[in-house]
Amino acid sequence: MEEETSWESLYIDHFGSKMTNFGMISEGNNGGEEFMVSLDSILPDDILERILSFLPIASILRAASVCKRWCDIIQSRRFLWAIKLPQKPWYFMFTSNEAAAGYAYDPILRKWYNFDLPCIEKSNWFISSSCGLVCFMDNDNRNNIFVCNPITRDWKELLEPPGMEFPDYTTLAISVDRKSYDYTVVVAKSKQVPDDFLHWNFSIHIYKSESRTWITSIKEVFIGWRGGDDSVICGGILYCLVHSTGSLRADFRHGLVVYDLSAGSSHNSLMCTLIPVPCFLTCGRLMNLNERLVMVGGIAKYDRPDIIKGIGIWELHKKEWLEIARMPHKFFQGFGEFDDVFASSGTDDLIYIQSYGSTALLVYDMNQKQWKWSVKCPVTKRFPLQLFTGFCFEPRLEVAS
Repeated sequence: MEEETSWESLYIDHFGSKMTNFGMISEGNNGGEEFMVSLDSILPDDILERILSFLPIASILRAASVCKRWCDIIQSRRFLWAIKLPQKPWYFMFTSNEAAAGYAYDPILRKWYNFDLPCIEKSNWFISSSCGLVCFMDNDNRNNIFVCNPITRDWKELLEPPGMEFPDYTTLAISVDRKSYDYTVVVAKSKQVPDDFLHWNFSIHIYKSESRTWITSIKEVFIGWRGGDDSVICGGILYCLVHSTGSLRADFRHGLVVYDLSAGSSHNSLMCTLIPVPCFLTCGRLMNLNERLVMVGGIAKYDRPDIIKGIGIWELHKKEWLEIARMPHKFFQGFGEFDDVFASSGTDDLIYIQSYGSTALLVYDMNQKQWKWSVKCPVTKRFPLQLFTGFCFEPRLEVAS
C-alpha cells in the first residue's frame, strides 16, 4: 500500500483531484470519440523520476525495460543521485563450492533472483560490503583486491597493497562515505613469528579511493593473541576480532581490538584497546548496522568450546556489550544446532544468519525485534559435502567503484 499511496499523492499534487480518467483514444458506445490520454505521455520527467524512486530496486530495474524514455531516466545521473530512499539489504548466497554463482534474496518482495557476481571467482574469497559497494580479496593471492557494485556490475581492481610475506590470517573491511561515495578499504594481516606460537606480527593497511594509494598505518607484535578473519569499520573506527592463543586468558577465546582510522601513526598499542567478548563463543561475526557495532556469536559450552548451545546478538556501547536478542529455540533447532560456526551478515536494520550446511536463511529485524525465515531458496543440494555461505549488501544504482 505504501507504493500505491506514494503514486496517488504525487498524482494528486501535480494534476489535482479532478483529472481521473487516463487511457487511450477509443470509440465510445454512442459512436462518439472519447478522448483519453496516456498517463505516461503527460507526466513530466521530474514527476516520473519521483514516482520511480519510490519503487524497490528490483522494480526500478524492470521499469528500465518498459520503454526508451524510462530507461533514459533511470540511467540518467540526475535520477541516480536523486535516489535517497533506503533499500533493504539483499543477501547473496553462494550455491557452489567453486563458482561465484548463486542467488540473491530481496526481503522487500521476498523473492530470490538468479545472480552472478563480477570479479570474484570462488566463494572462499574475503568479502566486505558498504553502501552499495562490495570488496573482494582473493584468498589464494591476497594482493588481488576488487571493488564492485553488484547491481550495476561496475568494478575496479585496486593497486596491490604493501605487504609482508603471505600472512597466516587476513581480514578485509570497506567503508563508503554516503555523501561523497569515496571509500576506504582496510586489510589487516596477521603472521606468526617463526618458531614462536605466542608472538604474532599484526599490521593494518589502508586504501583511500580519493588518493588511490595504500598506507601501512600500524605494525605491532601481539603476545598471546592473533588476528582473525573478521573485521568491520563503524563510525570511522576499525574493529578487528582477535583470537587467544591460549596462553593468557582461559575464560574467553575472542576479543576486539579497536583502531581509529584517523589517528595515523599516533595510535597507541592495539592491545591496550582489547575488549573481551560478552561470553564464551564458538565464533563471532561483526557488522555495521546504521553506524552501530553489532556482533552475532555462537554461544559455546564453557567446558566444551566446540559445542554450540545458542546464538546471540550483541551491540557494543563504549566498551560494554548489550545483549539485543537470542535466537529462540524453535529457530535454533531448525537452523542446525550442531554447527558451531555459521555465516552471518547484516546492514541497515536486518541481520542474516545461515548454516553452512543448508540454504535455510534466517532474518532478524533489529527494529521490529522479529525473527523470520526467508522464502525457501530455489537451489537444491547437489553433493553430500556441499557447503553454502553468503553475505549481504545494499542494492544501489548510484554508487560506482
